[in-house]
Amino acid sequence: MGGGRASPVAGVALTGADVDFVAGLLDLRESQPLALHATARVLAQLAASPIFNVLDPRFVTRHELPLDREVSLLCPDGCPSGLVVEAFAVPGKVALYAEDGAAAPELGTLAGDAVGLRVGAGDRSFFYIPACAGMTASLAGRLRGADLVLFDGTLWHDEEMIALGLGTKTGARMGHLSVSGPGGTIALLAPLGIGRKIFVHINNTNPMILNDSPERAAAVRAGWEVAEDGMEITL
Repeated sequence: MGGGRASPVAGVALTGADVDFVAGLLDLRESQPLALHATARVLAQLAASPIFNVLDPRFVTRHELPLDREVSLLCPDGCPSGLVVEAFAVPGKVALYAEDGAAAPELGTLAGDAVGLRVGAGDRSFFYIPACAGMTASLAGRLRGADLVLFDGTLWHDEEMIALGLGTKTGARMGHLSVSGPGGTIALLAPLGIGRKIFVHINNTNPMILNDSPERAAAVRAGWEVAEDGMEITL
């Protein structure tokens, strides 16, 4: 890479407007060409937040991701990247900072505030779903028999943050399925015949993140992997 500033990142596809997913965009603001892909609802949230005006439109092109339709991810110059993606709504909620303080948020909605992505190249594809508040028949059908699924592993149990005195919200209130329990991710995805399952978006309160914890052992016994920094995946 030449010049004083450069990044190997040519594009970003967002799965929601939560701070966890969009804050990294602010590190890509230095007049670098970038293609940004997101649903109309997420793009609207970015447009409504003045801080994201640092993504100079002369360099950062914004592309709407339609739901339930495969599209080609573009490079900053408009050429196809070689990757295709299909965005689909998953149960979720609007980003915390965009909630109407005067009204209880709608939880588990399929409005497009939270989406999953099926990413493909050639004849191979995988699913990326870092935030999901529930399992629907439609979502289970999509994931059935998949080669690889990267799925929301935020909390081990629903009241984890409360029990540790680190928050006042349950996982469900934050828009996340719990990993454990009869209604948790491990149980819900077990019968779907997925080839490889990896937990992502893991909160630092989740004991599963520790290599020697009983929770990590339970996840591994159930056929799951836990993502880590620098992890490389070959599909």
